[in-house]
Amino acid sequence: MRLADRHCDKCTPETPTLSEPEIAEQLRQLDGWQPAKSDGHALITKTFRFKGFMPGVDLVNRIAALAESEGHHPDLKLTYGSLIVDLTTHAAGGVTENDLILAAKIDEDQAPKS
Repeated sequence: MRLADRHCDKCTPETPTLSEPEIAEQLRQLDGWQPAKSDGHALITKTFRFKGFMPGVDLVNRIAALAESEGHHPDLKLTYGSLIVDLTTHAAGGVTENDLILAAKIDEDQAPKS
C-alpha cells in the first residue's frame, strides 16, 4: 500500500524507529526529503521554496490540517520564501513509519492538481 494511503498510528516510547538504511530506502518513495539529525535524533527534512511570505503561510495551514488529522505533528520553520518541514517521532526518539506516511501525504498535497 502506498505511504500516502496509510494512516499514522499512535506512537509510544516502544514504537520501533527505522535504521539509517531503512530510512534511505523509504525516502526513495518520496520527493525531496532528506535524512538529517537534530540533538542526536534522526529526522527527515524537506525545504519548500516559493515567492513571498503568504504562500508559506498557506502551506503551513495545509500541513497543520494534515498533521492534526493524522495525530502526528512536524516541526515547521517558516521564513520569507521558504518553509522547512522536519519530521521525527519524538515519543520514539527517531524516525518511524508515521514520519514517512505524513511526508507522503504532504507531498501528495503539493502535487499539481489535474
